Order: sequence, then C-alpha cells, then structure tokens
Amino acid sequence: MPSKTKASRPAPQKERTAKKKLSTAKSAKSARRYINLPDHAASLPFSDAVLVGDTLYLSGRIGLDPVTGEVPNDIHTEIRLLLDGFEAVLAEADMNMDDLVWVQIYAPDVTLWQAFNAAYVRRFSRELPARAFLGSGRLILDGRFEMMGVAVRR
Repeated sequence: MPSKTKASRPAPQKERTAKKKLSTAKSAKSARRYINLPDHAASLPFSDAVLVGDTLYLSGRIGLDPVTGEVPNDIHTEIRLLLDGFEAVLAEADMNMDDLVWVQIYAPDVTLWQAFNAAYVRRFSRELPARAFLGSGRLILDGRFEMMGVAVRR
C-alpha cells in the first residue's frame, strides 16, 4: 500500500518573503498620484484627476476660456475647450480619450446633446466609453456642459 505523505509546505522564511512581495505589489498598485494642470487654481477644493494604478478618475470639467476664466458665448468653443481640457488631464497620466471607460456629461439644456455629440465622437479613434448625458440644474459659471469620467490604461 502506498504511503500517504502530507503536501509540502514552504519554509516560514519563503512564506514571509512571498507575503512581503504581495504586500509591496498591492501598495504600488494602490499608490495615488494627484494630477492638476498648470492652470488649476490652488483654491479649488478638488484635483483635476487622481491616478490609482492604471485607473484615472477625472473630476468634472467645464469649458472655460483660459484667458478670461469664463464660459465662452459660442457653444462650439465651449465644447472644444472642455474636450481639450479633458485630453490635457488624460495626457498628464499618459492616456488619451480612447482610454476612457465611463463618462458622465451634465447639461442644464439636454436639447444641446446633438451639438455636444458632434464634437465628442470625433475625439475617439476606437470604441466609445459607456456614457450618460444627464439633465442638470444650473452649472457653475453658467457652463452648458460639465464632463467627468474614468479611464483605464490600455
């Protein structure tokens, strides 16, 4: 009759080393990097984005004129500035619009969704992210759109 042997168990030192490697990998993966563009006012109570591992959480942005700090009168200029700002934040994390996996757009006037979509879809070269276009109350600085999202590095 064959003898029964217990499965071999790693020596305690090897087990501690394996746990330490796992712990180091977890802490590196969960390290946070806070991203702010150069024009981000220090007084704002949020970061432009937070990078955790390969996931970037982008704060809501509106399309502000960089010279005046106001929302432009022209809707197409506002949309362009909003999307340019989003791309700039993504670029700080070495990402682009194609890395977005989830987006929410808020608009006080949802009838403007076609104008927004026309510019929005041109910014992607691959599949579009999951998205919601939501009616909202008045936006800060009377913006027509505010966009936030999550990106995961491909």
